[in-house]
Amino acid sequence: MRIRLHGTPAETAATLAALAHVLDIHHVSRPYPDRPPSTWHRIYLDAAPRKDALDHA
Repeated sequence: MRIRLHGTPAETAATLAALAHVLDIHHVSRPYPDRPPSTWHRIYLDAAPRKDALDHA
């Protein structure tokens, strides 16, 4: 699946770390900054549910 994270660099980094516990992350894009004056950016993930996470669902 493809997932977009949109927020501050700290928020997207923390969310990516949390998602890595339940998803196999295959690819993380470079950050795409929003237009100024926004301090947010977007990153895109290619991921799939981890097998061990599915076993506990």
